[in-house]
Amino acid sequence: MEREVVAESVAEAVAEALGLEPEEVTAESTLLGDLGAESIDLLDILFRLERGIGVKITAGELADYVQGGISDEDFGDEEEVITAVGLAQLVKVMPQIDTAALAGSLRADSVMGLFTVDNLVTLVRGRLESAGEPVASETGAEVKMLAVSA
Repeated sequence: MEREVVAESVAEAVAEALGLEPEEVTAESTLLGDLGAESIDLLDILFRLERGIGVKITAGELADYVQGGISDEDFGDEEEVITAVGLAQLVKVMPQIDTAALAGSLRADSVMGLFTVDNLVTLVRGRLESAGEPVASETGAEVKMLAVSA
């Protein structure tokens, strides 16, 4: 599935879940901050994506994706401020963040406030590709990913 198709599907799911006009949902919009989503809305968005394009992502999987398998202790300190290790992980999944500005001040409960529509598109696209969904080649032709069994 081409990135543009995934991006349109994600934007549509976000707009419908939040009662927004499609043009209000941009790639750079943060789900919680800019678009005003709450945790229940995130569940609705994820449900709509599952129903619409067949990719299932739970809220727990979303959190795991953001944290990248790093333990809670390594991700945040005792005061729940994201550590340098945590910031290095966050920039992998949210390359738009300014780690220099956030170093030593980003609280764990604020992390999802930085998650954008484009970050969700990247996650959905990765899930589709890992599930063996057709992906667009450089020429735009659809090709099937080969599943290799061990």
